[in-house]
Amino acid sequence: MKGKLQSLLVLAFSLAVLSPRLQAQTDSINIVSTAVPFLRISPDARAGGMGDLSIATMPDANSAFWNLGKIPFTPKKSSIAINYTPWLKDLGLNDVYLASMAGYYKLDEASAISSTMRFFSLGNIQLTDNSGNILNSVKPSEFALDFGYSRKLTDNLSIGGALRYINSRLVTGDVGTGVVYKAGNTVAADLGIYYHGLNEEGSGLNWGISLTNLGGKIGYTNDAKNKDFIPANMGLGLSYVNSINESNRITFGIDLNKLLVPIAPKATGVYSTDSANLAEYRSMGVMSSWMKSFSDGSSITSSFQASVGVEYAYNDQFFFRGGYFYEDKSRGNRKYFSVGAGFNANSFGVNISYLVPSGSGVTRNPLSNTVRLGLVFHLSSEEY
Repeated sequence: MKGKLQSLLVLAFSLAVLSPRLQAQTDSINIVSTAVPFLRISPDARAGGMGDLSIATMPDANSAFWNLGKIPFTPKKSSIAINYTPWLKDLGLNDVYLASMAGYYKLDEASAISSTMRFFSLGNIQLTDNSGNILNSVKPSEFALDFGYSRKLTDNLSIGGALRYINSRLVTGDVGTGVVYKAGNTVAADLGIYYHGLNEEGSGLNWGISLTNLGGKIGYTNDAKNKDFIPANMGLGLSYVNSINESNRITFGIDLNKLLVPIAPKATGVYSTDSANLAEYRSMGVMSSWMKSFSDGSSITSSFQASVGVEYAYNDQFFFRGGYFYEDKSRGNRKYFSVGAGFNANSFGVNISYLVPSGSGVTRNPLSNTVRLGLVFHLSSEEY
């Protein structure tokens, strides 16, 4: 059936990554499904240790993943970060992982260029037809590559932007369904604003606004009408830094994130009605979909995800972190604690985070026991 295999793959992966708990059928669940959901996975270990908090925290080499406006305030002239996340280990999947890399170079005291790369391996998947006959096995993968530029507008305020290329190779060719599939490709943009409000003692309030993955739909066939939205997102962040003394600093923060993708129409059971509603949904323009996400019949407050976290730093060398992530029950019900630690030297740094197991039986979070590992290399000891 045309588009069926592709839709099943995208939906299955979306639910596997973004829905941590099995829900009773009586629950009202309005999960927003998108293509390339790997773009929603927290890519770095530092943020992972604080409940995926990073929009307005102190800037570092991974800032380009979260808020490009932070980069001009990084202390080092240039750095590269490499991160690795074995994904869904609690479900027994050993060949699914996210690898990411980010780097920046400060052109002067006010401007910087940056780049990030994400590669997601979905492991080995055995394909079958509608009768259960084995077709062949595939190794789907996805990646995204972007380049950005950031600049200070004042001593405290900066902005940044980036263009991203996204490639999603779920399955290609004719796999026995009569439909020829191809890799999906699209382009997106990120925009970020960051206010660095620390005083001379190193204490103060920072805030940030981040718009990510603002781009076109992505399709896996030559049918222009059979395309899916990518996970456009709006993030708001706030952090307070308290420099206790020269050696001790503690940071508290909160991030709010909202997908700029509307909920798909609910099935009515009437084929003609459902077909018309789905066709209207899929034909919606990208910019229209961003606006529609605020008025698609769902509660605005329930559509936001929240991350709260804390980071303690000793002598800017040793770091201890903790955080909590919250998602409304109607949007997937992800709720989890995370912890992390880090070490920073003049030329390199190490970060590690751990997602604390939660629930039991059918309520056990399949993201439990996820460990992120990150390395940071400072390419220059010079500071701006």
